[in-house]
Amino acid sequence: MTYEDLARRLRVLEDEAALRSLLLRGWRALDRKDWATWAACWAEDAELDFGPWGPIRGREAIRARVEEAEASFVSMQHHILNLHVEVTATGSRAVGSGYMWFVAVTAPGSDAAPYSIGGPYDWEFRRDPRRGWLVTRQRLGVRWTTGGPDTTPEAFAGRATGPGPHRSP
Repeated sequence: MTYEDLARRLRVLEDEAALRSLLLRGWRALDRKDWATWAACWAEDAELDFGPWGPIRGREAIRARVEEAEASFVSMQHHILNLHVEVTATGSRAVGSGYMWFVAVTAPGSDAAPYSIGGPYDWEFRRDPRRGWLVTRQRLGVRWTTGGPDTTPEAFAGRATGPGPHRSP
């Protein structure tokens, strides 16, 4: 094995760690409603594709929509499960996948009834020379929900209002 082979392998490992760190840092900020930190994880021209909402384009539009949707939650937890990331051969792009498990409450205290949702995440990333890895696209699907009168994905997709980025506007 050559030095170049080792250097390339090390770069891939560092990139994969940076991509995981980007998502964990950003989604923990989301739970704290630290919108600036969360939005900084996204490219300026990013796209959020969430079925019930349709695609949202642009970092600021994504931030505004998610911030509005999550305003009523007093506490949230976004869990990213089975996370997998893969850097392209050029090293400038990457893709990722995982599962989302979101749990939130709209009232404080231990008696608050939680709302939860789960589904697949798919991401696309781009390396920015100044800012490092950024999310350029996120697709989020809904497979299940709990905490509402009708928790089927079909009912979820048709809801006209409700809190959280995981409900229809």
